[in-house]
Amino acid sequence: MSIDIQKFTAGELTLEKLDTLAMQHESFQVVAVSNISAVVEKIEGRLEKQDLKCRVYSEYRSAAMAATFSPAAVVGLGAAVGIGLHNLATFNPDYEIAKNKLAGTVTVKYMK
Repeated sequence: MSIDIQKFTAGELTLEKLDTLAMQHESFQVVAVSNISAVVEKIEGRLEKQDLKCRVYSEYRSAAMAATFSPAAVVGLGAAVGIGLHNLATFNPDYEIAKNKLAGTVTVKYMK
């Protein structure tokens, strides 16, 4: 069973559309993103304007954690500590915003 998630391009994702998605607690994905930082900033800013907490992360951050078990253990350990501190600072978010620069997507998931 697969769950369909609404997909939008950055141009289709207006402030009004973001407000509607947030009010309805919808998850969605922005595809074909050329400027990930600008899109994430727009989404995060709009969600926070509605007093919603967000956690922003890179989808492939678990690859950095895997480095903990490689010869580059110091780098992997540093990544694990950084991720843990970030998760603590953004405890119990309303939304998670996942950046994937390789795929050119931003996935926004409602968590509550």
